[in-house]
Amino acid sequence: MGYSVLVIPDHLVDILAPVPAMAAIAAATDRLRIGTFVFNNDLRHPAVLAHDLATLDLLSGGRLEIGIGAGWNEPEYRAIGMPFESVPIRVERMKEAVAVLKGCFADGALSYEGRFYSIGEYDFLPKPLQRPHPPMFIGGGGKRTLTYAAREADVVGLAPRILPNGRGDPRSITVAATAEKIGWVRDAAGDRFASLEFNVYPSMSSVTVTDHARAEARLLIDRLRGRTGFELTEDEVLEAPHIFIGTIDFLVDKFVRLREQLGISSILLGDIDELAPVLERLAGT
Repeated sequence: MGYSVLVIPDHLVDILAPVPAMAAIAAATDRLRIGTFVFNNDLRHPAVLAHDLATLDLLSGGRLEIGIGAGWNEPEYRAIGMPFESVPIRVERMKEAVAVLKGCFADGALSYEGRFYSIGEYDFLPKPLQRPHPPMFIGGGGKRTLTYAAREADVVGLAPRILPNGRGDPRSITVAATAEKIGWVRDAAGDRFASLEFNVYPSMSSVTVTDHARAEARLLIDRLRGRTGFELTEDEVLEAPHIFIGTIDFLVDKFVRLREQLGISSILLGDIDELAPVLERLAGT
C-alpha cells in the first residue's frame, strides 16, 4: 500500500503488546519497518528493553524504529500499583533511559550511574544491526522536550502542548505554532538539524474525508471552544498539521505543503484504509 512503518502503541489496555506484535509484523513482511508510538519508559528497565530491541532489529534485518516517551496515562499506573510521579521526574527518568539504551547499543561495555538507573560495566549483547542504533523517535509539544529531542532523537515528533486540564491546546496545532516548534529544534540541534526527520499525527479530531470541509471545521471549532475556551479560524483548522479534514485532493496537496514549507516528511495516518488514496498518490515522491 506504500506505508513505510507500522507502529504499535504501548498501553495496558486491550491492544497487542508492542514487542511480540513487532516481531510478528516483521516475520510477515519483507520491507515494512516496525516501530512504537511510543514505548512507556516507566514500564520497562531500559537495559532489558535494549536486549529486546537489539534482537528485534537483528531478526527484522534492520527494520526497527524506536519511539519512547515518559508515560502519561495515570489510570494504567494506578491499576498496577505503580506511582504516577510528576512530569519532571518521569521526563528525567526517560532521558536516563535513552542514555542507557544508546549505551547498550554502542560497541563495548557500558557503565552508567544516574538518579534512576545504575549499571556496572557490562557489554550488552547482541548489538542491533543498525549502527550506531536504530532510529529513535522522541516527541513533545513544549520547548524543553523538543530541545532535548533535537539533541538526542533521529525523528522529532511535533505534538500539541497540553493545557493544565490535560487537554491539548488548540493554539499549538496551527501552522504558525508548528513553525515555532521547528525553530526551537533548529536552535538546539545545530549541525544535526539537516539530518532530523519531523513527524506529525492526527490530534483533536478524527481523520475526515469530506467534500464539506468548512462545515466540518466549524463543528470542530465549536467542540474545541467548549473544551478549552480557545477558538481557531476555519483556515487555521484546515491548514493545521494535526488536522486531516478535506477531500483526497486537498489532503494530498496539504501533505506536500507540509513537506515543502515545514520539512515535515513523516505523517502518522492512523486508520490504514481511509487515507489509502492519499498514500497511493504520495508514496515514493
